[in-house]
Amino acid sequence: MLELDMALRRQLVASAHHLNPVVTIGKDGLAENVISELDRSLLKHELIKVKVLEGDRDQRAYLLEQICLSLNAAPIKQIGKILIIYRTNPDKKSTATVASDTAKPGRDPKRKPGSRSQAKRTPARK
Repeated sequence: MLELDMALRRQLVASAHHLNPVVTIGKDGLAENVISELDRSLLKHELIKVKVLEGDRDQRAYLLEQICLSLNAAPIKQIGKILIIYRTNPDKKSTATVASDTAKPGRDPKRKPGSRSQAKRTPARK
């Protein structure tokens, strides 16, 4: 199973927010055709959402673990009946590489983190 650090995991959760589920798992569970469709979706998109119709929270967590083990993917998050899964595609530049290459917007890369700006401040009113 693929392991990711928390910063990248948070970034992937934010990226997955607007996605719709690409695969729905019903009462038959993880059939062979479901696994192959998940594999194709991960190759194409890298980051996918899966909707699980059956089972309680523990069963869905077990299902997420089984999917990630069989496809060598990373479990990003489980939100109710929605599972978020990520796997890098070796053929294209991955989301993880793009995420680490881009700086946070609004930050001056030359400024030390924790240092205050030198702007003149007005005293607080009483």
